[in-house]
Amino acid sequence: MTDICLMFEAHQPLRLNHNFHLDLQGRPSVKKKDLVELYFNQKLNRHVFERVARKCYFPSNNIILEQIDRHKRGRKKFKVAYGISGVLIEQCERWNQDLLDSFKQLAESGCVEFLDQPYYHSLASLYGTDRSEFVEQIKMHRQLVKDLFNYEPKVVENTECLYNNAIAKTVEGLGYEATVTEGVERILGWRSPNYVYMAKDSSLRVLLRNYRLSDDIGFRFSCTWWEEWPLTAKKYASWLAGTSGQVIVLFVDYETFGEHHWPESGIHDFLRWLPGEVIKWDHLDWHTPSEVVHRHTPVGEFDVKDFNTVSWADLERDPSAWIDNPMQTLCFESLRGLEQTVKATEDEDLLRLWRYLQISDHLYYMSIKGGGPGDVHCYFNPSGSPVEAFAVYSGVLSDLEARVMSELEKPELSAKRILRRLPAGGGFTFFHEFDQPSEWTVHSLDEFYSILKVVSFKSIRFHTKRGDFERWLRQVVGDEELADEMAEISNEKLSGKELRKRIVDVVKARIGELKKVPVKL
Repeated sequence: MTDICLMFEAHQPLRLNHNFHLDLQGRPSVKKKDLVELYFNQKLNRHVFERVARKCYFPSNNIILEQIDRHKRGRKKFKVAYGISGVLIEQCERWNQDLLDSFKQLAESGCVEFLDQPYYHSLASLYGTDRSEFVEQIKMHRQLVKDLFNYEPKVVENTECLYNNAIAKTVEGLGYEATVTEGVERILGWRSPNYVYMAKDSSLRVLLRNYRLSDDIGFRFSCTWWEEWPLTAKKYASWLAGTSGQVIVLFVDYETFGEHHWPESGIHDFLRWLPGEVIKWDHLDWHTPSEVVHRHTPVGEFDVKDFNTVSWADLERDPSAWIDNPMQTLCFESLRGLEQTVKATEDEDLLRLWRYLQISDHLYYMSIKGGGPGDVHCYFNPSGSPVEAFAVYSGVLSDLEARVMSELEKPELSAKRILRRLPAGGGFTFFHEFDQPSEWTVHSLDEFYSILKVVSFKSIRFHTKRGDFERWLRQVVGDEELADEMAEISNEKLSGKELRKRIVDVVKARIGELKKVPVKL
């Protein structure tokens, strides 16, 4: 028996306001509550949402419900899975509650599984080593699904199927049973994607998207030049029947059904007739992802190193759809680097804005790839060009950063800014000599204090003489007072033991002053 696992990704981004700067200049004052309307083109966002709801979401939901009802009393039930971004659900709540009710009807059918994902459809799984933002967004989405659909997901589909071993370990640590990603040849080699695998050194199950069969629906369905056009449900079911393996994962954007392929193409008829055509085959049956991983024993490991991260995007099937050219890299690093600073403000409005800017589509629009992938990027780009997308995005992000820094200048927040944990690029690495780095890199004053107590005298003397401590504290940590004290210490003639004690005492006292409580480290 081969399981057919049909999954849909439903997501709509918040597109940016191209007239942001002009609108900003035209307002005498801007409050934080006004920034969502200022940063994003809500008129366009609502227009696209309502169009897609009319052409895709409502008719497709109705067809899925119709087919679930049609087959629910038979030997083989029709079952599907949805990954719905938190951003799309917010748009449903704001602009069309009936659509949200339609998804709730699907949840009540008992034949629909909901998948978890980063709430903001972000690239947070690629933010450094601790992935705390990724974890927060997964937990936000999990709570959202539980509150709306009374359902607790057991499977995660990371944004755009991004996957590597470290991401898998994070997902496993959150208690999930499985995740789904792309079945790419550079990882699989001779093996088939149509089996259940295990993540490397993990109990997490991995389901692999069969991209050829998925893309036959998602990309080629309405292409009249395609040798298999027109694609009927009967023909497609015969392809599935001729494919061997434990499970065939068909994973497509939900917008495929009516938006990417217009209703006139026959895509809705294809969706309507596919369930019945599949179950005509004795060895085929519909199952949800969590059912699949319980039904089948993994056949091997899916081992993906960080440098070889997988996605379902473009021909490369890696993160290059979002992080490739200098424009994308600059914006990604700037966005990621703002994490600790935004969170130090403890301001929910600023945090929400920063998370809206994490929506992966913003970076997708900046791609300058050519060929077929380039055509797809251009199709979705509301900016007209990658350069314009970069200009608009970087302008909005710079405005947000300025407002965040202004917030942190408030006396009650300055201490939190200094004590914050720095992003990966802001850490301080201790060296024994110029070309001899130690094993220690610190990312906060607390860590700095701890390592100063154990690092060699030679290292402390080396950095003090060069003024490294002073520069890091002033330029990266942003603590002018402690930096000035370090400058004074560098002029004092102290032995190694005395130098260590002097610096440790100064840093300890400063941390205590900032925390306003005794420091116990």
